[in-house]
Amino acid sequence: QVQLVESGGGLVQPGGSLRLSCVASGSISSIIAMNWYRQPPGKERDMVAGIHADGRTAYAHPVAGRFAISKDNAKKAVYLEMNSLQPEDAATYYCNVVDSSGSYWGKGTLVTVSS
Repeated sequence: QVQLVESGGGLVQPGGSLRLSCVASGSISSIIAMNWYRQPPGKERDMVAGIHADGRTAYAHPVAGRFAISKDNAKKAVYLEMNSLQPEDAATYYCNVVDSSGSYWGKGTLVTVSS
């Protein structure tokens, strides 16, 4: 069984920063990619950023230049550094890990952007 635990969400003022973390545990191996998605209230879940096993990264257009994804292979962890946060970035952020056996999701961490 694979578990993903996200942390780092919270309330931040517009223009502020947050760093999300996600740690994978359990029967996970041969990680192919680690991704962050977000889902605002009443909207669909969309991919925000992803990092491949070889280190290549990809970002959704709305966050490119403001967010940075990174990973720690030894810790089976993925991080999302979020800068210049705006109210439209408010959402529940989900960690997703894809390995050779399947795709796994965390339960999400809430990010609120408000003054």
